[in-house]
Amino acid sequence: MLTQRQLFLQHIAQTSNAPLLLEIERAEGIYLYDTSGKSYIDLISGISVSNLGHCHPEVVAAIQHQAARFMHLMVYGEYVFTPQVALAKLLTQHLPPQLNNVYFVNSGTEATEGALKLAKRYTGRTQMASFLNAYHGSTHGALSMMGSEVFKRNYRPLLPDVRNLRYNHLPDLQYITSQTACVLAEPIQAEAGVIAPQPGFMQALRQRCTETGALLILDEIQTGYGRTGSLFAFEQLGIVPDILLLAKGMGGGMPLGAFIAPHFIMEALTNNPVLGHITTFGGHPVSCAASLATLQILLRETYIQEVKHKEQLFRQYLQHPAIKDVRSFGLLIAVVFDNFATTKKVIDTCIANGIVTDWFLFADNCLRIAPPLLISPKQIKTACQLIAESIETATQA
Repeated sequence: MLTQRQLFLQHIAQTSNAPLLLEIERAEGIYLYDTSGKSYIDLISGISVSNLGHCHPEVVAAIQHQAARFMHLMVYGEYVFTPQVALAKLLTQHLPPQLNNVYFVNSGTEATEGALKLAKRYTGRTQMASFLNAYHGSTHGALSMMGSEVFKRNYRPLLPDVRNLRYNHLPDLQYITSQTACVLAEPIQAEAGVIAPQPGFMQALRQRCTETGALLILDEIQTGYGRTGSLFAFEQLGIVPDILLLAKGMGGGMPLGAFIAPHFIMEALTNNPVLGHITTFGGHPVSCAASLATLQILLRETYIQEVKHKEQLFRQYLQHPAIKDVRSFGLLIAVVFDNFATTKKVIDTCIANGIVTDWFLFADNCLRIAPPLLISPKQIKTACQLIAESIETATQA
């Protein structure tokens, strides 16, 4: 009889030639447990998804309660149901007044796709801009906006009229013109290895978009729902986007995303053609129930307020001569090494020592740390000690 691992390799589509092959049986809080009972500290939260850790009791209860009432309904059109409405209401109550209309989707890449269509439909323009070393998803439209030719070149032709600008490079803002439908940007570039905007850059980008009539789309798919120390990262940057993208941590572990815009912009999808953007599962009642519970907990508890202190603890404890730099914005942290070979050795050794981490798509010399927001100071110290031990082992091998 074939083992579970053999069946996985035979029947589950692979996206790399060297999958980790961790056989996870259960997860709780910041921990994953494999089939032998070994525990792992999850320092990546399923790539910035499990902001409240795994199987938070209130989120699980919300999922169970909703699943017992009803699951799938038609999620666009004529049906009105509480999980969607309550979540949209609570979200918009904690956003600037103009961001008052929510379109729920299944994932971050779908949020990107919907926002791009909305921007083109509302402005009547075709040109779009994004930034080098930006990641916005893997479907064709999102891939077209991605700032890495390595990931795009074998899938061309992609969307025309897309220009990649240099992040933190003010002269490139001149390429945003009256022909530009939208500019898609991350408030903090995540997959580039946690690159924060230089003072004034985001304000200049916002001003240029306003001057030219281009819509500014902020991708908070990784940074949203508290990861940076505020509910949304743009709150720390002194700007407001025209369209906001959310996903990942939004769903409390369930698949959910959203693009949010003013009502007068969003209504462009209602005509010419009618049903200008539709989805079968976006805004699924069970996912919305999980997201609502997640948001309620984040607003009630102090996890977001504790993020900056926990960030400093990571920076304090992450000490080793092989570490070249530590870049961070809240609990989104990049530990910089000389090269990918070192990073990969450290990651493999970390896993052997019970720490799950990863690298970044466009910064493979960096170790990714994005733990659940509820990680405790004691757990941070333990995790950093294990990372330091793993670095020592990996670099001496």
